[in-house]
Amino acid sequence: MAKIALGCEPVVGSLTPSKKREYRLTNRLQEGKRPLYAVVFNFIDSRYFNVFATVGGNRVTVYQCLDEGVIAVLQSYVDEDVRKYSYQKDESFYTVSWACNIDGAPFVVAGGINGIMRVINASNEEIHKSFVGHGDSINEIRTQPLKPSLVVSASKDESVRLWNVHTGICILIFAGAGGHRNEVLSVDFHPSDIYRIASCGMDNTVKIWSMKEFWTYVEKSFTWTDCPSKFPTKYVQFPVFIASVHSNYVDCNRWLGDFMLSKSVDNEIVLWEPKMKEQSPGEGTADILQKYPVPECDIWFIKFSCDFNYNAAAIGNREGKIYVWELQSSPPVLIARLSHAQSKSPVRQTAMSFDGSTILSCCEDGSIWRWDSIPPPS
Repeated sequence: MAKIALGCEPVVGSLTPSKKREYRLTNRLQEGKRPLYAVVFNFIDSRYFNVFATVGGNRVTVYQCLDEGVIAVLQSYVDEDVRKYSYQKDESFYTVSWACNIDGAPFVVAGGINGIMRVINASNEEIHKSFVGHGDSINEIRTQPLKPSLVVSASKDESVRLWNVHTGICILIFAGAGGHRNEVLSVDFHPSDIYRIASCGMDNTVKIWSMKEFWTYVEKSFTWTDCPSKFPTKYVQFPVFIASVHSNYVDCNRWLGDFMLSKSVDNEIVLWEPKMKEQSPGEGTADILQKYPVPECDIWFIKFSCDFNYNAAAIGNREGKIYVWELQSSPPVLIARLSHAQSKSPVRQTAMSFDGSTILSCCEDGSIWRWDSIPPPS
């Protein structure tokens, strides 16, 4: 277990907005009465940078951000899977991610309470595949930016799974002796090291895993022609690093280069550096570098998002406000605080556009809010 390094106090950002970039509310949509748990822009395909997806209840919806604040509905999918047994629940999606087939077709991958991942081909509006494997609900799905046919899922069943959306194969399962001891709430691929992922959850830890010695199985998953269930799925039982940076549930983690951004229910995002000991896997120190305060952010399942180049992060709180932090400045700079008199419901997730000029939020009351940056006066 990584120890917190002593001696250097983390730099805490000021909550006075710098007004470096100002945003104005340009649209509000009411999708329904059910909570919306996830919203995400498509960063996989430059043709669709202004397209985003939301999930809530048994519905996945695809939208496009147009000029003048306009939001157009492109597609909507309803999971009408009939329940055969009384213990089965109606689907309630918690997470969505963009991926693509090896031929470049855009995929929307969603998961939720039933533990089934739905892979939707957005180019022909059909279900491409359904992945059954997790033994409980799926809390987050993320896509490998360097190989966008690979997705990873974090589940209540205490495991993380790596999937090939092209072939439908579950390649690796990160669980076991060194795995999470409670629900896994968030997972993320390293932006440049293709072998590395990080996960976090209700056991208060962040774990970093390496796929390096299992990479032949990843390559094999692309050429496998037999039944997916016959694939020799491997268990990865031991992470290369475990950190207890937080003293409560950790519900969102994202890589910032080789550093880690993570948040718990303590009204802040924390930036820290994992320092591994080469000789003893799992051990090392976590150097806490900076803290980005987020008032009234003390309930779990509130996730932050970043623009494509990780210049900024946007995070909502339980009162419907959004805080936009500049990530790569020290001390941290609050770019903007976004609030509206009618936005009172908890913001479950935000989505920043490719260049950060548009910020979306999805809320507990089923609403979507769009904020656009105001061009500086010329």
